This record gives sequence, C-alpha cells and structure tokens, in this order.
Amino acid sequence: MPEAAETRTRGPYRTGVRRREQLIGIAMDVFGEHGFAGGSLRTIAEQAGVNHATLIQHFGSKEGLLTAVLEEWDRRTVENGPIEVSGLDYFRRLPEVMAAHRDNRGLLELFTTIAAEASSPAHPGHAFITQRYTSNLATLAGHLQEAVEAGDIVHLSPAQIEIEVRLFTAVMDGMGLQWLLDPETDIHASVTTYVERAIAAWGGR
Repeated sequence: MPEAAETRTRGPYRTGVRRREQLIGIAMDVFGEHGFAGGSLRTIAEQAGVNHATLIQHFGSKEGLLTAVLEEWDRRTVENGPIEVSGLDYFRRLPEVMAAHRDNRGLLELFTTIAAEASSPAHPGHAFITQRYTSNLATLAGHLQEAVEAGDIVHLSPAQIEIEVRLFTAVMDGMGLQWLLDPETDIHASVTTYVERAIAAWGGR
C-alpha cells in the first residue's frame, strides 16, 4: 500500500480508537457513580458529546459497553498489582496496592459499585465479577501455598489456606469501601497491620 494511502487508513482508525477509549473512560465514571442500572447511555453520550447511536456503533449495546468497561478496569488493575514478587512478599506488597487507590479512586469505586450489583446472576457483569474473585482467590492461595512449601510459615491445609485468602479478600474489600466512604481512612496503615498480624499468626518470618 502506498505510504499516503496507508496514512489515510491509519488516521480514521486511530481516531476511532481514541474515541472508543474516551467513551470507555466516561462510562467508567458514570457506572462507578450510578451503577450499571442507574448509569444511562444518554448520560454517557451527553458527557462525551456524542449521540446514542455512536455508543451503539462502538459497543453494540449497554451490556457491550459494560463489558468494555470491565475489561479496561481489569487491564488497569493488573498494571497496578504486585509484580515479580511471590510467597509472603506478595502479601507484604498488598498495602501498597491498596494505597494506590488514592490516585485511582474511580477504579475502586467502579468495582465496588458493580460488584454489589452483580451479586444477581441476571446482572450482565455477574460472570466477570465471579471470575475475578475466583482468579484473585486462586492467586492468593498460590502465594500462600508457596510460602508453606518454602518453609516460611507453618503448614496450612488446603482448607485453611482457602479460609485465610477469603479473609484477606474480605479485609481488602472492606477497607476499600471504608476509604470510599471516608477518604481520611489510612488504608495503607490498616492493611499493613492486618498483613503483619496474619503473617505472624502463620508463624511467618
């Protein structure tokens, strides 16, 4: 393809990608504030300065837009997660991960709102949220099992590991909600305290 023709092809494509990213960003804010049920396509379109048809063109439906929003949330969350650490070091990094929400309030607000709504199997985000929790629990369990095998903590049975990682998830979700309600909450100190107590209870070193 001649260079000029290729440039003309890429131009509209790049514009379309940027517009799609803009729409997803606005939808994240709207769904985070109002939930999926309360966040209308009309509101999203108005804030984006486009019409309803543009949203349908890009995402097919409101459910399709939610899917795109959750995929973007997942991508950003993975970027902010602990990397290149394992075992107990993974747990020790969790306070930093939670504290990072102070610079990304919208991501936490979105997840908290959609997760509460998605407890109903009829919700279009139910499968995504369920899978996200399953994946998160498996990740935590894997790192805790690694700590057991390395001799860094006392032996824990699979059933005990499952209980521990569910407690960890509950604490992080709960602290996230408390911080959303009261930004003065010291989320880093609170999660650090829990992590230290948990590791001590496991006989960690």
